[in-house]
Amino acid sequence: MAVIAVDLGGTKIATALLDEEGNIHHKDVALIESRRESDVGILIIEQIQAQLTTGVKSKIPVKGIGVSVPGIFYVQSGRVWAPNIPGWDNYPLLDELASAFESTGLRITLDSDRACYILGETWLGAAKGCRNAIFIAVGTGIGAGIMVEGQILRGHRDISGAIGWLALDRPFQERYISCGCFEYYASGEGIARMARRLLSDNTFVSSSLQKLVPESITAHNVFETYAESDPLAIQVLNECVELWGMAAANLVSLFNPEKIIFGGGIFGPAAQFLDRIREEARLWAQPISIEQVSFEVSTLGIDAGLLGAGSLVMRSLKNPSGSSP
Repeated sequence: MAVIAVDLGGTKIATALLDEEGNIHHKDVALIESRRESDVGILIIEQIQAQLTTGVKSKIPVKGIGVSVPGIFYVQSGRVWAPNIPGWDNYPLLDELASAFESTGLRITLDSDRACYILGETWLGAAKGCRNAIFIAVGTGIGAGIMVEGQILRGHRDISGAIGWLALDRPFQERYISCGCFEYYASGEGIARMARRLLSDNTFVSSSLQKLVPESITAHNVFETYAESDPLAIQVLNECVELWGMAAANLVSLFNPEKIIFGGGIFGPAAQFLDRIREEARLWAQPISIEQVSFEVSTLGIDAGLLGAGSLVMRSLKNPSGSSP
């Protein structure tokens, strides 16, 4: 048996055929570019159709489609909120896919990217075999996939895991409204934002980041200059280590997981701080649970969402009642 896995991001769509062991076949990536609203939906359908054609040519029987979406998947309505895709405030993606592939009889399942990340890691990655684990995704934004007793934690309206809004500073500031306090400072964009703010304060006149146009500074630049012992980069990333550790401590105290997996584009280069993050978390967390949890970096990397989407539909095929994983 094989399934089609789809990992939808803010800028690209990755698709692949996956077998029951999680082997990736015929992976393809398409750029979203300037597409918006239904044009993105059309591109997703075209990419899935291409994988179906490949499956037929390769004599690989496809049984279902699993899709990871970059935002919130509302289970009851089948709609998607994806802030990085224009026009996807309440997009009817499940209905579109069901209509496009109605004649195939394929099982179609969707979930948020953060849910798919932890599904992928518990299937084939760093949290393999765990029933209580958390994936902290740090990229442009921050979110968490939370698995409790083998089930994805969804919350009242499927928004659980929006940890970018963790309150890790005070007093409240208006700038936290759009993305949350934690994400404002410790996401990929937050790292760049902190660096630009310190440059504007003229606090670090010796920083090599001064050679760059402030608006062009990225997290990648900060990590590069950190490796050169740049004092501004050191301060920015030291603050991030504190925030990543505090956030992890809060999650450990709340959920008592077996493992916390750090992933996303920032981990990556931030993997070098894993021991320091754990030590910071140890200061804040419930003292017994912090000694029971393992901190690890994703072993699936950029394929975590793709494999999670595959795991999602595999679980659905093995559970025909239709209840969520």
